[in-house]
Amino acid sequence: MIRVNLELDGFEVETASDGAECLEAVLLFQPDVITLDLTMPRLDGLRTVARLRHDARTADIPLVLVSASVLVRDMPYGNGGVDAVLAKPFEPAELVRLVRRFCDEGRPPAACWAEPRTLAP
Repeated sequence: MIRVNLELDGFEVETASDGAECLEAVLLFQPDVITLDLTMPRLDGLRTVARLRHDARTADIPLVLVSASVLVRDMPYGNGGVDAVLAKPFEPAELVRLVRRFCDEGRPPAACWAEPRTLAP
């Protein structure tokens, strides 16, 4: 659903199956914005954020955390390097608005999204 809504709005979207794959993909794809879930296999969202923030090549890429986790609902922006938090369920237009807000004006819109294979209960 996230990919479809972003693509319908003109974004080029690259997906990854988990945080570890996202770390590899982001270096190849060089996205303007990264959206990821809190709960992912191998490497969860917060550990992925920490690694992205500690790498000079990815430290300045805006990060939007999207999750159904109760923890996300109380997480303030800027916590742990996250630029925005979007709790599921959400309005697709809100996701598009957030991603667009963080895109650089001089580059075509792009996003890298790590989709979890499983969600926490």
